[in-house]
Amino acid sequence: MPQERVLVTGASSGIGRELALQFAENRNNLVLVARSRDKLEALEFEVRTKYGVTAEIICADLSQEGQVRGVFEETERRGLQVDILVNNAGFGDMAHFWDVPAERYLQTIAVNVGALTQLTRLYLPGMMQRKKGRILNVASTASFQPGPNVAVYFATKAYVLSLSEALSIELRGTGVTVTCLAPGPTLTGFGDQAHMQHTPLFRFAIMEAEPVAKLGYNATMKGKPLVIPGFINKTLAFSSRLWPRQWIAWTTGKLHPLK
Repeated sequence: MPQERVLVTGASSGIGRELALQFAENRNNLVLVARSRDKLEALEFEVRTKYGVTAEIICADLSQEGQVRGVFEETERRGLQVDILVNNAGFGDMAHFWDVPAERYLQTIAVNVGALTQLTRLYLPGMMQRKKGRILNVASTASFQPGPNVAVYFATKAYVLSLSEALSIELRGTGVTVTCLAPGPTLTGFGDQAHMQHTPLFRFAIMEAEPVAKLGYNATMKGKPLVIPGFINKTLAFSSRLWPRQWIAWTTGKLHPLK
């Protein structure tokens, strides 16, 4: 029998899709959240036929606050108890800060920060009441330093890491754990969408989405507060704690040059 029910945002592609597959392979039912119904339906069919689990679909634009709350309300309406919350949805843009419309930045913040915070706040009380639950927040190695030419995206991921680490301490003794997955460049559609595929890191340090998701799954089930996939990514993340921040910011800019 399936063990628990897992809600995954941004489940239609990339790391989100692979995380959904990891949980399904381990006999967990799913709630799949994204904007693309066609991709969600294809994933629902895959996990149902391959792993024998059920997957509920909720289409939502998480840049809209009302639709974020609507995800929670819809799971309540359907009687779906969410035991594990995976906040994976996110996006960003690589450009000079002033070349991107303000509305686009507000959407980035709404998804990367607002939706993650709101869903965590909405589902956490039920987990605490049951004295059991897990939350996986997908951040990035971008969380560890400022990111010239990708400034807003890096800033939002710093928030995700900080919030996750703080909550992991606050929730000690409640039966609820918070894990932060901080991958580096990963072979998904993100690099193309953010126009980052030409950068040195994306060319030389990229990982496949499946092993990243597997590490995230294992860390979540063990209740680890932080997991950084890959030796190069670990080195870059922890080096930011050893060098002056201005030097780190300058170096990060060089690793993310504009064309």
